[in-house]
Amino acid sequence: MVSAIYPGSFDPVTRGHLDLIERALPLFDRLTVAVAANSTKTATFTAEERVEMLREVLPKDKRLSVTSFRGLVVDFCKSQGIGAVLRGVRTVSDFEYEYQMALTNRHMAPGIETVFVMPSVQYSYVSSSLIREIVRNGGDVASFLPPQVERRLRDRLRPLSSPS
Repeated sequence: MVSAIYPGSFDPVTRGHLDLIERALPLFDRLTVAVAANSTKTATFTAEERVEMLREVLPKDKRLSVTSFRGLVVDFCKSQGIGAVLRGVRTVSDFEYEYQMALTNRHMAPGIETVFVMPSVQYSYVSSSLIREIVRNGGDVASFLPPQVERRLRDRLRPLSSPS
């Protein structure tokens, strides 16, 4: 049985994230989507809110679970018996960072492999930070986010995007 983790901040979860998850499901027996709760970034949503949003928008599949974690991904993988880390790679700069991370993880946990998956073309440029910026400036993000996530993001960022 091959179990994988897809770790990330998911702040917010985008259609790009969902695309990657749906395309990765056939590759693994079990996939855990794991919200990083100790990110060095200042999050728009709490880890609990991000887990809740993911559970709302992910397909119902018994092979799929959502949780949050603190600390190193490889330590979480060891504690859960997970053998692979799923990572999306949109750009060359993504690859450079992810490649370094994959080799570091392999050094710390040789039995855990990293699997890189390319995004679908329509999501190859989408990032959560870009989407937050568009919302802050009143732009349309309907094609990038599930409707319930868009509502929550607009509600959260409304004070920044509303005229005074």
